[in-house]
Amino acid sequence: MTNQKKPNQSLNQQKKTPKQSQYPGPEFKEYLNQLSSRNYQGGSQVLPENPTPLQKSKHELCREILIYQRKHKLTDEELAEKMELTLAETEDILYYRINHFTLDRLMTYANKLFKTEPLMIGIIKDKELHGKRIIK
Repeated sequence: MTNQKKPNQSLNQQKKTPKQSQYPGPEFKEYLNQLSSRNYQGGSQVLPENPTPLQKSKHELCREILIYQRKHKLTDEELAEKMELTLAETEDILYYRINHFTLDRLMTYANKLFKTEPLMIGIIKDKELHGKRIIK
């Protein structure tokens, strides 16, 4: 009997097809659908696959409010008090539940935090930005 060992093929040596997903299967797609559902209550909502400019703007405002909270080390309750909102409404903002708010309402709440900084939403036409929208 010969004692021949078969070489083990490491995971790094396995070939992937160019379009092979890192997360295959219908379970993962279902999970993504749950995360992007407007009724999702388990954490931060994600933007849909092709968000509208309105959705992007609302999402960006929520993000700026969250950054403000972290920068100033505020609790959810303290942030709610500054924006004159209930804790539940504040959590909706912090968890990016953009469908609960109109853009003008989010601007009003953000303005209460950024009193000394002007808030503007606009399109900046710059070749380096490739037509991306930014909120100032």
